[in-house]
Amino acid sequence: MADTTGTPGTGSTTSSDQHPRKSSWKYIGPGIVVAATGVGAGDLVATLIAGSNFGYTLLWAAVLGCLVKISLAEAAGRWHLATGRTLFDGWASLGKWTTYFFVIYVVIWGFVYGAAAMSSSGLPLQALFPDVFPAEWSIKPWAILCGVVGLVFVWLNKYSVFEKVMTVLVGVMFVVTVYLAIRVTPHLGDAFAGLLPVLPDEKDSILNTLGLIGGVGGTITLAAYGYWVNAKGWTNTSWMKVMRLDNRVAYITTGVFVVAMLFVGAELLHSSHTAIAEGDKGLVDLSKILEAQYGTATAKLFLIGFFATSFTSLIGVWHGVSLMFADFVERYRLSRVVTGEEVARGDREKGWPFRAFLLWMTFPPIVLLFQGQPFRLVIIYGVLGAAFMPFLALTLVWLLNSSRTPASWRNGWLSNSMLTVSGLLFVVLCVRQIWDTAWSDFF
Repeated sequence: MADTTGTPGTGSTTSSDQHPRKSSWKYIGPGIVVAATGVGAGDLVATLIAGSNFGYTLLWAAVLGCLVKISLAEAAGRWHLATGRTLFDGWASLGKWTTYFFVIYVVIWGFVYGAAAMSSSGLPLQALFPDVFPAEWSIKPWAILCGVVGLVFVWLNKYSVFEKVMTVLVGVMFVVTVYLAIRVTPHLGDAFAGLLPVLPDEKDSILNTLGLIGGVGGTITLAAYGYWVNAKGWTNTSWMKVMRLDNRVAYITTGVFVVAMLFVGAELLHSSHTAIAEGDKGLVDLSKILEAQYGTATAKLFLIGFFATSFTSLIGVWHGVSLMFADFVERYRLSRVVTGEEVARGDREKGWPFRAFLLWMTFPPIVLLFQGQPFRLVIIYGVLGAAFMPFLALTLVWLLNSSRTPASWRNGWLSNSMLTVSGLLFVVLCVRQIWDTAWSDFF
């Protein structure tokens, strides 16, 4: 890591900036983390259902979705490296409204997501070890255990250990999803035809296609990518080429997961007209289908991959969003510009704001596991979640075209086009979420 950086936001450079690191595979890390965190069990189910309903028709949409996420994560990482400032510090410079939105979002989102992440991680464990806890307890003990283990792991370890564990779990996910894609014997001719941008002949096909493009791997973890870049020790523009390679690896990896699961949906479900449940339970349904088709060993291997997918999302969010929350607290506690160098030192991961948010995402959500999710809270959670991605895309356009970013690192036409298109895409999806919400029941 370089010893010095340019003055944040001024565009000044130092000797370290004048000697860019060569983009090398040995540096790869934050990209693996963001890929593992961004692709959760719900994303795999959405892709499976797309394959089940439409075969290979929407393969192009899944690939396009990965390209959209590459542009968003690259922009977040470029802001951190080009300015030396954190993304929240950039948001704060746009006005107090960004702070209000962020705080309301992470507090409500973290509460509801905590319960969802623990449940998702507990489901495959319950399926793998059905006799450990009484059946009437359902998955609750496993869910709580996953949440507490995730809390302890993130609490006790800094980024370097966290990254290594995430890499191992990604390896498990990769092996399982690729094995399943090969096992179902995909029709490659049909798959290549699916790369042509064709819409299914179904009602609401445009909105469903946009949902697939925007949904897979698209969460607050895209904003956390810049923080993981800093935590890795990359703090100035000498790391720009490395970051871009790392980001491409992230979404190529995501693309492999998505395409593999779409293959499984197209071949195993679409061809046999088999339906699975929406949400995480759809993956348990799939494990039963795999057991019937290919035997117990394949089903259990899939459940192990299911657990790796869910648990990486859990610990990834526990770490990344807590890091962002800690940045927010430090920014307003000290009332000054917050730099990436401070994130790189690792002090944030041991501070009370980081650990307080960890506790917030772990213990209060346990109540939801027993009482169910309050209807009004779930509605607010859904609307805020839908609003975050357009917020991220459009604020990145604003920040990276302004004097806040050194001139040499501002957006070019390609980045502006991708960010603008993704922002509009997410606005459409946000409007659809608001439109489809049962507001009459809310009031």
